[in-house]
Amino acid sequence: MCVFVWCGIAAFRQDCHGAQMAFLEPVAVSPMLFVVLTGVAVMSGTVDAIAGGGGLIMVPALIATGLPPHLVLGTNKLQSILGTSMATWRFRRAGMLSLRAGLPFAALSLSGAVAGSMLIRRIDNHVLGLIVPLLLIGVATYTMLSRRMGDLDTPARLGPGGYAPVLGGIGFYDGFFGPGAGQFYATSLVSLRGMGLTRAMGLTKLLNVASNFGSLIVFATGGQVLWLLGLSMGLGAMTGAVIGSRLATRHGAAVIRPLLVTVSLLLTARLIWNWFAG
Repeated sequence: MCVFVWCGIAAFRQDCHGAQMAFLEPVAVSPMLFVVLTGVAVMSGTVDAIAGGGGLIMVPALIATGLPPHLVLGTNKLQSILGTSMATWRFRRAGMLSLRAGLPFAALSLSGAVAGSMLIRRIDNHVLGLIVPLLLIGVATYTMLSRRMGDLDTPARLGPGGYAPVLGGIGFYDGFFGPGAGQFYATSLVSLRGMGLTRAMGLTKLLNVASNFGSLIVFATGGQVLWLLGLSMGLGAMTGAVIGSRLATRHGAAVIRPLLVTVSLLLTARLIWNWFAG
């Protein structure tokens, strides 16, 4: 954990030197675009609350507007953190999440995300774009075939200390790339920590809040967030989170498991397409 904290703080200080927080919109966004993207955020928030992978819907929609990539990523983190915060609250209210037990994990996830967001320029995204689909195929295969992917807890294979590097690595990944992070959080919690799938999704939402917040700090200090658009989309994501978390907590693994497989495979297809396209 100390390594991720140190990397995050060091990189954060270097990038913030001379930077100013930008609270005004750097580009003009039409009112119609606000409405359309907020509607898309409702859909992505619903999917994300159930199985993760809301970025599969939201990021392409933002890219299609012609916004610069750094504004797409920063603004997406803002709307995402609002949606995942709502989903976290809903899971906690349903008794599927313990904040006291989850906060230490969330701190590690946040630290990893800050480090990942700051060090993104040093990573070969083309190579990464081929590795991640292979990991997502593994997630989908494990979800379909493993008996552990139910709502009953099973014996943990790793204790909190042994799981910490895995969690820090996923947070780091979420900071510099992102697609599939929710799937990686949930699957690792089930397979390595022995959590039932619904409880794992509850903790996943908290970890997503933490890693999104870490990334948002980095993008915001560089003025790479469209605040008004992101807040509008965030309201849509929160609405979707209420719908999705209600379905997830009521139906459990019966709805989470098939959607987790579907989202993982769709993410895989999209990432492989992007890799060969460019």
